[in-house]
Amino acid sequence: MLEIGKKVPRLRGVIDDGTTLALADLRGAHCLVYFYPKDNTPGCTNEAIAFRDQQARFRKFACAIIGVSRDSVASHARFRAKHDLPFPLVADSDESWCKAFGVLGEKTLYGRKFVGVIRSSFLIDSEGVLVAQWRNVKVPGHVDAVLERLSHP
Repeated sequence: MLEIGKKVPRLRGVIDDGTTLALADLRGAHCLVYFYPKDNTPGCTNEAIAFRDQQARFRKFACAIIGVSRDSVASHARFRAKHDLPFPLVADSDESWCKAFGVLGEKTLYGRKFVGVIRSSFLIDSEGVLVAQWRNVKVPGHVDAVLERLSHP
């Protein structure tokens, strides 16, 4: 599990347009990596829209946003286009990002247990160091909490 004050791993992933994004390429500015369970589900859609709608405030703090789930590149492309998301979505089909950030865990849906993505967000500073994390995120108020943290470095 990642610790506050430690460098995040050097990860690469394919994003919704089919190109590769390297987390290390975003150094020089803050970056928020948020993990969500599934494209086009109500909570995940609301979260993505909340980040989209506050994009100007994130830019004010020079903070990039990256969404990550285990969905396919094609699913991400449709999700991003449908909701006009201004940030990339990493298709973590091999779960390398999920494992590196420790966001996989047991979940229960309709009495069935399975391993899924626990909604979580991680704020990384311009040097690639983890400065804040939110685990088991509830969507309402989460974007405001992240922006509040950005405003108090």
